[in-house]
Amino acid sequence: MIAAFADVVRDADAGQVAELGCGPGYLTAHLRDLGLDVFGVDLSPVMIELAREAYPDLRFEVGSMDALDLADGGLRGIVSWYSIIHAPPRALPSYLAEFRRVLALDGHLLLGFFESAGEPVTAFDHRVVTAYRWPIDDLAGLAGEAGFVEVGRMLREPGEEERFRRGHLLMRKAK
Repeated sequence: MIAAFADVVRDADAGQVAELGCGPGYLTAHLRDLGLDVFGVDLSPVMIELAREAYPDLRFEVGSMDALDLADGGLRGIVSWYSIIHAPPRALPSYLAEFRRVLALDGHLLLGFFESAGEPVTAFDHRVVTAYRWPIDDLAGLAGEAGFVEVGRMLREPGEEERFRRGHLLMRKAK
């Protein structure tokens, strides 16, 4: 899904991509290696410092996914890779609205999350803060209500060392 995202964004007009909730920056660096003009944003100053130390050639900023210091329509793409899992369900529509605001027309959004395997939205213990598993259809529906069109999805069963099924949604900002 990450490679598919990079392909559709690279094929579009030039523009920047933001990894929101970038943590220590490894995926931001991978997206750069896939040919994207990318930067990372994370709420944690400690994570941003780690990212800057590991990847001094990349831009990393402290910021919140639901209140980005970015111009309207300024991004070609957004990756939120297992970072929206920390948004309480009632807050997720505001995150999606913010993603839509900063994406250019026909910009793309890639969401990575823990999927609830037929259960409703379910809270679980996470080493950082409470996190949530989402039914993939519910998350796709919320994104649709926020003005996104689904391009593709993937579900993956948990590996040996993993607790939960993985969900991935590739979305495009609707006109």
